[in-house]
Amino acid sequence: MSDTIPEELARGLRFLPEADEEERTAFLAAARDHWKDDAAGLDRLPPAERLAWTLVRQGRLDEAVALQHFQRSHPGGFHVRGLRRTRAVFPEVGQIPLNGRKDLPVHSKLTALEWQPDGRLRVRGWAYVANVPMAQQPKLPRFGLLWRKGSRRRTPFTVRAVRMPEATAASKQALHCYDWSGFEFVLDPEKLPGSGRPGVWQLGLILPGPGGPHGVRPVKNVVGSGGHTQVRHVSDGRRLVAGFDSKGRLQITLDAVPAEISGHRKDGSVLELTVRRHGTGVTALQIGDHHYPVAEDGTARVPLARLHEVETPYGKTHDWHCHLLLADGGKRRATVSADFAAGSWDLPGGREIALTTDGPGLLKMHDRARQPVVDSLSWTAEGALVLEGEFGGPGEGARLVLRHGGQHEEKHLPLEYDPATRRFRASVQPLETATYDPDVTLPLRKGRWYFAIRAAGVTTHRKDVPVKLRADMVGRLPLEHEASGRSFRVERRYFDRIYLEVESPLGEDERGAYRQHLLRTEFTEQHKKLPLRDAVFYNSFGGKQFSDSPRAIHEELVRRGVEVEHLWSVADGQVALPEGVTPLEWHSKEWYEALARSRYVVTNVGLGDWFTKREGQTVVQTWHGTPLKKIGADLLGTPKANRAYIASLPHRFRQFDITVSPNAFTTPVMKRAFCAEGEVLEAGYPRNDLFHSPERAAIATRVRKVLGIPADKKVVLYAPTWRDDQRHGGQRFKLDLKVDLAAAERELGDDHVFLFRKHPKILDAIPGAGEGFVFDVSGYPDIAELYLIADVLITDYSSVLFDFAHSGRPMLFFTYDLEHYRDTLRGFYFDFTERAPGPLIKTSEELVAAIRDIDAVAEAHKDRYADFVRDFCEPSDGLATARVVDRMLELGRR
Repeated sequence: MSDTIPEELARGLRFLPEADEEERTAFLAAARDHWKDDAAGLDRLPPAERLAWTLVRQGRLDEAVALQHFQRSHPGGFHVRGLRRTRAVFPEVGQIPLNGRKDLPVHSKLTALEWQPDGRLRVRGWAYVANVPMAQQPKLPRFGLLWRKGSRRRTPFTVRAVRMPEATAASKQALHCYDWSGFEFVLDPEKLPGSGRPGVWQLGLILPGPGGPHGVRPVKNVVGSGGHTQVRHVSDGRRLVAGFDSKGRLQITLDAVPAEISGHRKDGSVLELTVRRHGTGVTALQIGDHHYPVAEDGTARVPLARLHEVETPYGKTHDWHCHLLLADGGKRRATVSADFAAGSWDLPGGREIALTTDGPGLLKMHDRARQPVVDSLSWTAEGALVLEGEFGGPGEGARLVLRHGGQHEEKHLPLEYDPATRRFRASVQPLETATYDPDVTLPLRKGRWYFAIRAAGVTTHRKDVPVKLRADMVGRLPLEHEASGRSFRVERRYFDRIYLEVESPLGEDERGAYRQHLLRTEFTEQHKKLPLRDAVFYNSFGGKQFSDSPRAIHEELVRRGVEVEHLWSVADGQVALPEGVTPLEWHSKEWYEALARSRYVVTNVGLGDWFTKREGQTVVQTWHGTPLKKIGADLLGTPKANRAYIASLPHRFRQFDITVSPNAFTTPVMKRAFCAEGEVLEAGYPRNDLFHSPERAAIATRVRKVLGIPADKKVVLYAPTWRDDQRHGGQRFKLDLKVDLAAAERELGDDHVFLFRKHPKILDAIPGAGEGFVFDVSGYPDIAELYLIADVLITDYSSVLFDFAHSGRPMLFFTYDLEHYRDTLRGFYFDFTERAPGPLIKTSEELVAAIRDIDAVAEAHKDRYADFVRDFCEPSDGLATARVVDRMLELGRR
């Protein structure tokens, strides 16, 4: 929504479909008042907003409501009609004229940029006009134009259409297909207009479309060859640079350089740079504020001490810019020759002076922590990625760390290091990475995994040293590998920072909003016409775990010998399943087919407002918590209320034959907050039967062994929730760590361990984890098993307190921000300060003291604990799963 529209008015339009008659009348009056003096301002808005406010001004609220429904499914989307006088068409609503190119922007991205052995430049990418589909190979030819900067002459060149489904997926919309928006062309530098003298050539693509041809200049990518400048040396002192302007648009530069840096060596305490002249105009090098004469033999001598700027081993990198000083008084950045070899020389205190280059071929000089530089990179026949290279250390006992660029998850792998040769070697098995269970491995999750080396004894990523690729090897990327239906690719960012890209396990016909829309509508509806399968389709937390009440129901069905298939949702291959359970990749074709054809569906989260059960299916919603914080429709009237989601709740919960409630307190909340009109079965949560299992002691013993917890150590489990105002962005939240873990270890480390269970929405690593006292158990498959080994639970406002209360073990509530959380971020259903079955603690010091004196703390709160169990933990007899399964099978037989 435009920034010129008041927030309250914008919110009124957004939730117009949910507004009652009084609210619509008030909204209409406010909208007309806002636009009465600025009707022309409508032209500044995008087409959908422009039409919406036009309809509102005209009092056509029913059509405005229909438009809002369409925009919720297709934000910013519309169909385009007309060749000259173009207009945006919104199905079942209306149309509006388009304001030329402003309403039909062109989106483009370069995916590959490389100089070929024959000296020509190959360019590949995609470009499309927004809301103009390109599902089929274009009938009209596409072409490009090339021109010398400052010249009016335009030279056309041929562009080949290429199918690129990734363009449709990258568009993040579900209305249009842009598969054939891909392009490829090859440029011969010798045919550049006026190529005999240095200059800059710019280029653009011409796309046919509504309103006439659309021009676009291809824009760089973030990663890979399409995101980095490429240099080709054509003769002594002449270079062709395929690079980008200040806006990231592709351009080609023919550069004539007076000299190049061709080598470097260390002579005692002096760094000697070799300058290869292509004329007589270079007199000296300038590095920082110092000038170093270039001798007749082309050498410039630089004392290493002058380049040693940072004293601490892990201090920030200091960059030195090197300039060529010219006889005419000018200067320019020093570039390197085609045969320049990157390298580094040791500085005191664990530092090094590194000499390397970048995409434009500039000499890069860094005073930095000693960094590993890969000079050998390969995939083995067994599917392992092997990295080898040089590293000045410290390397003894160091680990190779893979750190996920989005989730900040880490994987630690052994590092072979020879201090005599300063060589390192590491191997990555992306399909078989370690888990908590030594007998279970899982593939790396999708996304970018950056490589770094962490020294022995270091517990935080802040002192990691990144793994770089030797500058002369960047052209060998991408390095690709496929195995077990997964694709892996080594790529680069920031020129030489390498990472491992793990592709989604979904196929190209399953990726992106457009393909998912087809699967939810056409594909699913087709499979609903096929007979039901005697199968149970399970979903636990969006395919992230084999856990919770769905797991308990599965185990009960297996115990009873019920003859059904067991199909489990698995997101990104990240769940280990027992024998007899078939994994179905989240949102794959097989996943949608199972949801459409399974006789039973068991889920502990919502399935989306697009889902409609078919006749004969039995759907069980086990849910996953007792509400302390307000939820659903009970948020109406607060800024947290999403009225569109709340309006969808009746439909969503009509799809469930059973909604499981854990206790008498939650049942009316579910009926009211979730608008649950169907059966709410107050059976207790099946997941909490584990507290009554005759195998619980054996399970606890196994869990302690898997985690490596010494038998003589007590276990503290910390499981906080997230903070809405502590975000990295979107639904990615920061770790709001207020526990002084170092102080806790000093006080408790002799006889305790500290298990830290982050909420799945929280990123960031836990400092000190893996060093003997703090254990990061955020990825442990089922928190219920952690409850069995915990001697004390620390939480805040998380619903884990209601489950752990079944154990009868003490709880501490680290509520350092209670007033802010309760009064500003969330509202509570009851007075937590009066009902909490343990002390509310404000400081880390008080928390550690309470753990040390936990018996006395528990005794002081035993009466409140008993009241809490009575009100929130009944039924609690170990038979919740049996009650749910009995009712589920009864409905299924019906």
